[in-house]
Amino acid sequence: MSIPNEPQIDAKMIADHGLSPEEYQKILDIMGREPSYTELGVFSAMWNEHCSYKSSKIWLKTLPTTGECVIMGPGENAGVVDIGDGQAVIFKMESHNHPSYIEPYQGAATGVGGILRDVFTMGARPIAAMNALRFGDPKHKKTRHLVSGVVSGVGGYGNCFGVPTIGGEVEFDARYNGNILVNAFAAGLADTDKIFYSEAKGVGLPVVYLGAKTGRDGVGGATMASAEFGDDIEEKRPTVQVGDPFTEKRLMEATLELMQTGAVIAIQDMGAAGLTCSAVEMGAKGNLGIELNLDDVPVREEGMTPYEMMLSESQERMLMVLHPEKEEKARAVFEKWELDFATVGKTTDDLRFRLIWQGTEVGNMPIKQLGDEAPEYDRPWVKTKPPAPLDSSTIPDADIADALLKLIASPALCSRKWVWEQYDTLIGSNSITTPGSDAGVIRVDGHESKALAFSSDVTPRYVEADPFEGGKQAVAECWRNITCSGALPLAATDNLNFGNPEKPEIMGQLVGAIKGIGEACRALNFPIVSGNVSLYNETNGIGILPTPTIAGVGLLGDWQQAANIAFKEKDEVILLVGAPKNWGSHLGQSIYLRDILGRIEGTPPPVDLSHEKNTGDFIRSLINQNIATAVHDCSDGGLGIALAEMCMAGKIGANISESKTNPISAFFGEDQGRYIITVKQSEYGKLKSIAEKALIQVNRIGTTGGDSLKLGQARSISIKELKSAHEGWFPDYMKEEL
Repeated sequence: MSIPNEPQIDAKMIADHGLSPEEYQKILDIMGREPSYTELGVFSAMWNEHCSYKSSKIWLKTLPTTGECVIMGPGENAGVVDIGDGQAVIFKMESHNHPSYIEPYQGAATGVGGILRDVFTMGARPIAAMNALRFGDPKHKKTRHLVSGVVSGVGGYGNCFGVPTIGGEVEFDARYNGNILVNAFAAGLADTDKIFYSEAKGVGLPVVYLGAKTGRDGVGGATMASAEFGDDIEEKRPTVQVGDPFTEKRLMEATLELMQTGAVIAIQDMGAAGLTCSAVEMGAKGNLGIELNLDDVPVREEGMTPYEMMLSESQERMLMVLHPEKEEKARAVFEKWELDFATVGKTTDDLRFRLIWQGTEVGNMPIKQLGDEAPEYDRPWVKTKPPAPLDSSTIPDADIADALLKLIASPALCSRKWVWEQYDTLIGSNSITTPGSDAGVIRVDGHESKALAFSSDVTPRYVEADPFEGGKQAVAECWRNITCSGALPLAATDNLNFGNPEKPEIMGQLVGAIKGIGEACRALNFPIVSGNVSLYNETNGIGILPTPTIAGVGLLGDWQQAANIAFKEKDEVILLVGAPKNWGSHLGQSIYLRDILGRIEGTPPPVDLSHEKNTGDFIRSLINQNIATAVHDCSDGGLGIALAEMCMAGKIGANISESKTNPISAFFGEDQGRYIITVKQSEYGKLKSIAEKALIQVNRIGTTGGDSLKLGQARSISIKELKSAHEGWFPDYMKEEL
């Protein structure tokens, strides 16, 4: 089974493939012999963290994944949720962290391409994209270059493909200096009776390769993504894939056209680990074997070895099992779109994964042990010890107006307009709310009134301080942001970004966060239907902040009722809903504490899930009854920042009452479960009556009007001054990259 000139397997090679000595021994036990170099590569690809979830699978199984509207939960290319009228929304979020740090443009671009393929692979036409980006300290020598490359890559691919980017996050923290995060989200629409899955069915059926040719780009990418970085990071550049959005667009159109012919039995995107992962997953799920003839694989480079073909992560490729009688009809579709169509193998009944090259069998492995029976670990973990509560007596007095201006002009809270203006947010003509509000909202094409709302959220500093509360908060904030649009939150996807799970304290963060996520999802009826786990986000032993990103989808019955954050008219009543009578006071782990006082301490704000549910349902009812004219949740930076954002969005000022507690904690505390809404004076009495019946605390805190924001006894800040501070940092920072 050996190939001429193949390298001999030794301990270093095994380690370089990300396999432990124990895992290699397991391979020997399974095979009953030493694997070939190609077989070693296949095992490495399928057993790495990125493909097998071997460190997280045991905990992921504890998450709620079913619900009244869930058609398909985790385990497929993306999650599927029923939105009524015979339609479904199909969505997922995935990471492309390591590739984007090594080669920011292509890493981010191919991250977008990969998540779009996950969606249209299932028969859905993509309608929306988001991204959650996290970079290092702005003063770090690489940060500006990485921001420029990643944003260009996201925009370059998404804009050319033709999907609107309607939301996301961009954050900075020194803990991402050596390992940035690029989490890409996509959602699409499909008919509920025309959804396609990856489980192969039938023996002796053709396995067909579709799309672009295979090259050497991305060989070993999945294994690289499952390892820490070291000083040899630049040597990993060849493992980053190269994307072509125009080919992807043709691939999508050809795939969706082919699906209408009835030829497709099973379909799988060639993503991580390329041909290996797609073939193994299709066969293993269907309890079938797969035989591939590698001589028939379309290649764009001469002399490619079986190892290179099996581990290449060249982009814009798919693998399908087709009805043989419709093979020629399918070929005609792909040839029309000038894409490769090649029958490269067949399904078998022997549960083996066979590779034939130049007439010789160069691989013969048990497909179930490669796929859904890959190793699963219950790694040791230690519970994170929460920090001591913040001593509020140690918070010095400060000028509220000066603090607000400093915060709103900081990298943490400044406008991200520079970023999202590089994305096409309107293509498709269905965007209702674009970046800059709590949630992006897209009309459901072909439906008179229906719309979908999307948001992505997590607060990593909370997660590090208390993973359980931080996990709850990530879910609650995503749910809250969708609620702010007036949409009913339906389901979520997660992207769990953590450091090395072999360290018990890091594994403890992952376990704690998953427990918190699970509790919040159950309480809010917000199941996790798809997702991704990205581990080993470390460089030279320094890990990232634990970052379990949550992205969610909600349904609006009437897009014309969609709410946003902008103040609409002068002399409207400003209300703080869901807060205690003192408005709030929690400064522990707040941005004010970190960026104004230079302190990272205290417990994160606790999340009362019953309170979240009741308050959110109340807010949604006000929007649906056309009582609330503007809605915004209080999150990073607290009440003061949220009010400033509403003033700037509506170009209308506000006069806010003096707080009933310390103004610093009232205006900058980050207590959870709070919303700011505005109502017309004539509606205030009606709202108060509804709130009393619902047992919801509502505080009247001010009125809209004028051209400035006045917080209690602080000096007035003009909207012009607010906007100048808010919108200035990002373009000024990025000018130095030009």
